Amino acid sequence: MKATEAKLLDFLKKSPQFVIPIYQRTYSWTEQECRQLWDDILRTGSNNTVSAHFVGSIVYIEKGLYQVMAQPPLLVIDGQQRLTSVMLILEALARHLGDTEPVDGFSAKKLRSYYLLNTLEEGERGFKLILTQTDKASLLALMQQKPIPTPKSQRIAENFTFFEDRVKALGGDLAGLCNGLAKLVIVDIALNRDQDNPQLIFESMNSTGRELSQADLIRNYVLMGLEPAHQTQIYEDHWHPMEVAFPQEAYGSHFDGFMRHYLTFKTGEIPNVRDVYLAFKAYAREANGAAHSVDDLVADIHTFAEHYGKMALGKETDKDLAAAFQDLRELKVDVAYPFLLELYQDYVGGVLPKADFIRAVRLVESYVFRRAICAIPTNSLNKTFATFGRELRKDRYLDSIEAHLMTLPSYRRFPNDDEFRLELARRDLYNFRSRSYWLRRLENDGRKERVPVDEYTIEHIMPQNENLSQAWRSALGEHWQTVQETWLHTLGNLTLTGYNAEYSDRPFLEKRDMHGGFKESPLRLNEGLAAVESWNEAAIRDRAERLAKRASQVWSAPKISAEVIAQLKPKAVKAQEFTLGDHPSVAEGGSMHPLFEALRKEVLALDPCVVEEIVKSYIAYKAETNFLDVVAQAKRLRLSLNMKFHELHDEKKIARDMTNIGHYGNGDVEIAISALEELPYVMGLVRQAYEKQMADADSAT
Repeated sequence: MKATEAKLLDFLKKSPQFVIPIYQRTYSWTEQECRQLWDDILRTGSNNTVSAHFVGSIVYIEKGLYQVMAQPPLLVIDGQQRLTSVMLILEALARHLGDTEPVDGFSAKKLRSYYLLNTLEEGERGFKLILTQTDKASLLALMQQKPIPTPKSQRIAENFTFFEDRVKALGGDLAGLCNGLAKLVIVDIALNRDQDNPQLIFESMNSTGRELSQADLIRNYVLMGLEPAHQTQIYEDHWHPMEVAFPQEAYGSHFDGFMRHYLTFKTGEIPNVRDVYLAFKAYAREANGAAHSVDDLVADIHTFAEHYGKMALGKETDKDLAAAFQDLRELKVDVAYPFLLELYQDYVGGVLPKADFIRAVRLVESYVFRRAICAIPTNSLNKTFATFGRELRKDRYLDSIEAHLMTLPSYRRFPNDDEFRLELARRDLYNFRSRSYWLRRLENDGRKERVPVDEYTIEHIMPQNENLSQAWRSALGEHWQTVQETWLHTLGNLTLTGYNAEYSDRPFLEKRDMHGGFKESPLRLNEGLAAVESWNEAAIRDRAERLAKRASQVWSAPKISAEVIAQLKPKAVKAQEFTLGDHPSVAEGGSMHPLFEALRKEVLALDPCVVEEIVKSYIAYKAETNFLDVVAQAKRLRLSLNMKFHELHDEKKIARDMTNIGHYGNGDVEIAISALEELPYVMGLVRQAYEKQMADADSAT
């Protein structure tokens, strides 16, 4: 590697040509980065005391792939964003200068001859910078003062317009801009292909440009080490179609999300959001070690990217599947995509019939919505779906899905009809995060002529106004304020209308009988209101019960018999069962029983999802997995917290570091407790272990 400081314009002038390899991401600077560069250039150019302004490094491969040319182009590993942006400024400036030369060396002819073009060369070799795909055609058109072709590079077009407007705004005062450009300094870093590892260097960079997405790193990892012809083949056959399929402005985030779901499906492990690239490298090495070629790997990714696009990006053409996927997107069930990727692949392969696939998607929807209504913590959902594929019996596909959903443990449970109806009828649904979703689903289920719910507004039958009219107070009864507070935003009191302004706070009978009132409403949500004579707590409860019953059919539970479940989920051979009697000091009458019972009560109160499991050596408390293990001793309780010792905040320094020391329980933290007065502080430490596990689960969701 050779690294030298250089003025950017001198570097451009001496270099024959810069080529952005196809494995690099496209030009992606937004107006924010362009504005920062512009401001830096003008500030530097207008200050005579500043001799230079550093704008980062340009890293390129100097030798290796293009030996047939006397002056080989430089393959840019890092610096594309800065190079391209400066080229756009120079072109905008050249168009404004004409034959004038406000600063020596800055005329239109010189800018193009020195920095933008190779005037003695033909074809693409006549340009200083060659970008990739749509960026390439757009930039070359600008360099020739031609209209940008369609499809165009949005960033190239918008950023050139931004710079062109800024140059025009300067009028004839261009000296500051020219001087600022002349003062730009870079670090010129040349790599030798035979000695340097471009991929490792690429990974380690943290320059002044936009942060590389996981998608950028993955693409480069796959393509950078291949020969040019092989790169081009894989890029054109697989990678470019994926880039086109994902929206240009959000390609990185969409691809990162997809790849995380893909890896979860393939490995059963959920990568951290920021570690998707590292997880991919490990998976790719394993795949290659299993005799799968790069071509096979990328083709497989391409296949599942198409599945993902249909489910997550609205590209499904089958109207029935498209409707099911739309509901999942609106409910924001991203955690289910690893499981659904497998199902879609089996649907395409003819293993899973379409009707069963749709039923499976609807079951996922019901599972997530019912849990949200019943306020069951969401932190177990990611692992539920990450490992769901292990439970599939593909000879009895749908049965195995339903059986697994019905046998999930309590904190992962599928809420039954009674629990769902009860919670749906009494919870605040007006402020529920997916309000338009549940209203639309409840109104349109089974309809061939769908109601455009977004064109209606939500109506509180009993008004929100705290100062209810005397008519409303009389209808609601003596405790009208309590009734309003309790039932205002609940299922029984909410509906849809196109007459919200007309209804206002009118008494119920006026809302019912007026033109456009409930009697005339074509909406299913308003069925039955025409027959109601008074709107009060009893009426709200009755309507809520009717709608909740319908909702339990819209978001239906698995319809599978206990016999089938028994066939598909044979009971495992039970391990030896233990009770508190196997831990005498904490059993009834034991020396540590009072302290243990107090601790036990506090730990189980942390969250409804916390469960206790008694094993031979300790008593475990777990949410996703053990966060606390209690070893019962005669004169104390030894607590193991499942976290790294350095992660614990322990002001009193009572914890012991058990890293690499054998002990009962999980984790690297041990605490001894022997008296009730120590419990409040110890519970603060236990809570840290619990909250860490929940935070880890949420960050992986």
